[in-house]
Amino acid sequence: MGQSRAEIIAWVAGNVIPHEAALRARLRRMAVAGEEIDDIVQETYLNIARLKSVAHIRDGRGYLFTAARMVMLQRIRRNRIVRIDHLTDAQALALEDDAPGPERHVAARRELARVRRMIEDLPPRCREIFELRRVEGVSQREIAERLDLPEHTIEQQAIRGLKLILKAITNEDRESADPSETRHTAVKGTSSNG
Repeated sequence: MGQSRAEIIAWVAGNVIPHEAALRARLRRMAVAGEEIDDIVQETYLNIARLKSVAHIRDGRGYLFTAARMVMLQRIRRNRIVRIDHLTDAQALALEDDAPGPERHVAARRELARVRRMIEDLPPRCREIFELRRVEGVSQREIAERLDLPEHTIEQQAIRGLKLILKAITNEDRESADPSETRHTAVKGTSSNG
């Protein structure tokens, strides 16, 4: 049985988000390009956002790192160049079955564009803090100093941004599953304070 969106968002905020900076640092040490790091982190969050329940997850940090590793492996598979003359027919078929076609690549790009649009739709202050914290990986303390705000405000706005994005994803996914539903899914304007 699934959990409510609010329960999942609260769990992600408390058990996953605090480890994002460590994940970004690990990816940088692995010499992953900055834009690629952003893509991996966003795709990882999307995969987590699609979970029906997080009750089975005992270690948020471990799950985040494992989910990011799976995203990286999918990207490697997607981008891998294989010399066909070195493969047997069976290996070629197995590889072909695993390799995503151009449709999946386009779908992944669309998904990333969708999340970027949702980030753009966040209220201005929330968006600024969310981008600094979640996209650029700037520490909470440094953002607080830059913006002359208390650290707890930075934390609240970063969590708020994630909640709004996860809610928008859920609403859009629900709409695409049930086209008769006509919900407003834009993130903009969901709250009066920003």
